Amino acid sequence: MQRTLILLKPDCIQRRLIGDIIGRFERKGLRLVGLKFVQASQDLAEKHYAVHKGKPFYDSLLKFLTSGPTVALVWEGREAVATARGLMGPTDGTKAPPATIRGDFAISVQNNLVHGSDSVENAAAEIALWFKPEELVNWTPADAAWVTGG
Repeated sequence: MQRTLILLKPDCIQRRLIGDIIGRFERKGLRLVGLKFVQASQDLAEKHYAVHKGKPFYDSLLKFLTSGPTVALVWEGREAVATARGLMGPTDGTKAPPATIRGDFAISVQNNLVHGSDSVENAAAEIALWFKPEELVNWTPADAAWVTGG
């Protein structure tokens, strides 16, 4: 089982899409193991987007992530990183196909509602940045065998 970090960014919160988007991950069969509503600090934003430091859009990323509250989630499941990224669609909402989160709700590159880890390694690092180990809950849903076939 893999874990992945998903952030519902400030535009998602402002547009009141939290429930719609969480529902997509739930209906897909991923298991929620961590959730928090946070106001990202400048320090947290800088650490989260450290890979983009020095790029022309870095400062605007920081300003955007710190502009309002964010919902941070950890999802677990078979191929959770790839599954979540498939649900989200490409970064540019204008290029994202219908039935993806960004395809259905976003038309921007930066204000694209969600962030999702892009690899298992980055997921582990990002989860550790946003969550303490004791904030994650291990549990097994009653329908797990029906969802994952195992």
